[in-house]
Amino acid sequence: MTLWGWIFAGTVVLGITACGSSVPAVPQVCGNAKRPEVHSLVQCGPTQDFTPINSYQGEFADVVQGPEDAVVMIDGRCTGTLIQASEGPVVLTAGHCVALGDRDVVVFNFEDDADGDTLITEGTVIEQADEPDYALIQLDTLPTVTPVLLTSQASERLAIIQHPRGHPKVIAEGEYLDSCDQLVYYTDLDTLVGSSGAGVLNRQGYLLGVHTDGNCDEKGGGDNWGWTAEAIVEASPYLESSDIASR
Repeated sequence: MTLWGWIFAGTVVLGITACGSSVPAVPQVCGNAKRPEVHSLVQCGPTQDFTPINSYQGEFADVVQGPEDAVVMIDGRCTGTLIQASEGPVVLTAGHCVALGDRDVVVFNFEDDADGDTLITEGTVIEQADEPDYALIQLDTLPTVTPVLLTSQASERLAIIQHPRGHPKVIAEGEYLDSCDQLVYYTDLDTLVGSSGAGVLNRQGYLLGVHTDGNCDEKGGGDNWGWTAEAIVEASPYLESSDIASR
């Protein structure tokens, strides 16, 4: 387990000791011989902790404005992020959302109390894979937004800006759990159908991974996960090693 994993586990133990109440056990996600399986598509814990992006004033408020402009809804059923790449910006999403060669509708700025005009454009899927579960979409029209930078550096807290169930853009926060076998795991970080393909952001607002799956439950157990940016860059003919750095 990584340093943040041990810190989080210790926090749970202290909570149990101090409060004398039952706390869901920290999932053991690394060291398993096989890939995790999807068990459910519900939020992590008893409440759905989504905040409309333009009402958000939480921990990531100082870094979220740039990344949120780059978040898109794809065909009304998935989320993606416009990322910086040496060969030109592309939308990064989950591979199970699209097929190679697809022409997809990509919507920027679909938000409550939108802070700009909605841009609807189309793009072509130029790469798609199942392992790692990712796809790249080259847009017909690039908006005047700053693409998000990729990173290999996790932080204790993570955030996902997303379009759950095709709804206007929201943000959810949670705890970094662990990373192994090209996957990054997080807990108490809500996602739903439609959140697939959303970027997993570290505390600096850089894209650490792409959300793809989960087995959270409404009792507060389980975890969600996605593929790391490092795994995606390694697999991609379009992306280069210089597109990701330790930040």
